[in-house]
Amino acid sequence: MNPLEPGETLDHYRIEATVARSGMSVLYRATDLANGKQVAVKVPHTEMEADPVLFERFKREEEIGQLLDHPGIVKTYNDEERSRVYMVIEWVDGRLLRTILNQERKLPIERAVRITLAICEALDVMHKHGIVHRDLKPENVMVDDEDRIKLIDFGIAMKEDARRLTYVNMTAALGTPDYIAPEQVKGGRGDQRSDIYALGIMLYEMLTGRVPFVEPNPLAAMNERLLHDPTPPRQLNPEIAPELEEILFRALEREPRHRYATAGEMAWELEHQEQVGVEDRGIRPVGRGARRVAVNKRVVLYAGLALLPVLLFGLMLLLARR
Repeated sequence: MNPLEPGETLDHYRIEATVARSGMSVLYRATDLANGKQVAVKVPHTEMEADPVLFERFKREEEIGQLLDHPGIVKTYNDEERSRVYMVIEWVDGRLLRTILNQERKLPIERAVRITLAICEALDVMHKHGIVHRDLKPENVMVDDEDRIKLIDFGIAMKEDARRLTYVNMTAALGTPDYIAPEQVKGGRGDQRSDIYALGIMLYEMLTGRVPFVEPNPLAAMNERLLHDPTPPRQLNPEIAPELEEILFRALEREPRHRYATAGEMAWELEHQEQVGVEDRGIRPVGRGARRVAVNKRVVLYAGLALLPVLLFGLMLLLARR
C-alpha cells in the first residue's frame, strides 16, 4: 500500500505531514476531523502486518498505551472501527531529550534532576502495571518548555505476564546498546530494574555530556558494562555532589539486585540527597597505577570481545527456537 500524502484522509483523520519513517511503520501528524484535535497516526508497512511477530509487537504497543493513564506517558486511542490497521497516538508537543542533549550537551544539575524525577514518576506508574519499557533512552523521552516529560515508543515494552516474542534482530530484542542493562546484554528479558539502569545512564549523560561507556562499536560498549564500572561522574563534572554521584552508582550497579528496586526509591533519594550515605567504593583517580589496572582490564575486554560473537550467535539460535 502506498504511503499517505498530506491532505488524504484515513477514516476520519486528515493527514497533515509525515513525521518519521522506520523499517516497520510511518508516523504521520493528522487532524481528527471528529473533534479538530491533532493526533499522531502510526501506519505499519504491509509486510509488518503479514509478520505475526511484528504484528503482535505493534498491537502490544497499542494495548500498553491504552492501559496506562498518566500525564508522563503517551496515550494511544482505539475507540472506533478502522478500515485498516493503524495506531492513533496522542500528539505531543516539545522536543526529544536527545535533541536537547545534542544542542546543549550537558544540562544544569538542577534541571537534569528535575527531568529524571519526572521520568521516575512515569516509570513507577508503568512498573506498578507490570510493564517494562526496555528501550528507555533520550530518543524516547519528549520534554516540553516547562520540562514536563512524556515517555514514548513502547515498541519493545513488555508486560510481565506476556509470552516472550522471537525478535527479528538483536537490537530489537535487547534495546539500544548505549542504554541496555548488563542482564539484557546477557540475553535476559529485563525487568523494572533494567529501566532504572537505563535511567541511570540517561542521568549520567545529562550531567556529564556523555554516556558512561564510550567504545568504538556497539558490541564493545555492551561488553564494557559487563566488566567495568563507569568513570566516576565527578571526574567529568566536579560540580556533581558526592551524594548525587552515589545515586548514579546505585542506579548503574551491574547486578540488578544491588540497584534500586523501584523508580520510587530512586526518586526519594534524588529528592532527599542530604540523607544519602556515600559508600567508599575504593575508586582511585586516574594515574600510573590506575593505568596499569586499565591495561589489565583491557586485556580481559579484548578476550571478552573475542567470545562475544559466539555468545550472541548462541543467543540468536536460542531466541529463534522459542
